[in-house]
Amino acid sequence: MSLEEHIAQAAARLQEAIAAHPPAAFASSFGAEDMVLLDLIDDLGLDVDVFTLDTGRLPEETHALIARAREAYNRPIRLLFPDAAEVETFVATHGPNAFYDSIELRKRCCEIRKLVPLRRALRGKRLWITGLRREQSLTRTDTEVLAHDAGNGLMKLNPLADWSEQDVWAYVEKFAVPTNDLHRRGYPSIGCAPCTRAVQPGEDARAGRWWWEQPASRECGLHVDPQGQLVRAATAPAREKVERAEERLP
Repeated sequence: MSLEEHIAQAAARLQEAIAAHPPAAFASSFGAEDMVLLDLIDDLGLDVDVFTLDTGRLPEETHALIARAREAYNRPIRLLFPDAAEVETFVATHGPNAFYDSIELRKRCCEIRKLVPLRRALRGKRLWITGLRREQSLTRTDTEVLAHDAGNGLMKLNPLADWSEQDVWAYVEKFAVPTNDLHRRGYPSIGCAPCTRAVQPGEDARAGRWWWEQPASRECGLHVDPQGQLVRAATAPAREKVERAEERLP
């Protein structure tokens, strides 16, 4: 499939899902995939609440990109923060970098800094848009385009699920999309500064996230269901809507 076909397909997925499941929210981490989606959403003039989770541990390069994105796109971008009291209690009890000590403490840190603010952002929404791609890691190989997220009680759309890394960067270059400076320093996936490193040659794109853990545990919890599995299965009616949208492509 050509880049133009991928773009038309992603646009159709966005338009169809947003029309079928309003109101919609787009959670952006300001990685390359999310910048592609922000560019598409803005270009199509879609009615989407765009927000990001500022955990308090983001790299300065991410904050710089947020400022550039606000200048480049004519739409508000909300920043959501964790509850200060919860962060203070966690740090007082376990230390500022407790996430290195165990998977349980790392996941608790992610819950406080990301999951709780996410739930607040998604309250009242019926569609959650993300930049997940199947190529990104072992935990994401079965990612569906459209799935029901039981944990948050809404539909979840991954318009770039079947895009390759090459597709993402071809779009970035074609449309001069602003991206995080860390990408050029070997960071394909960027999260909190202490939990992200550059990847080595031959490693997958998510190898730099929580690198001290085994690959199967390297999810923060944003994209897993109540049983701890990545959200995958689309409902039949939702899948049919996406398929009909794809059939209308030239």
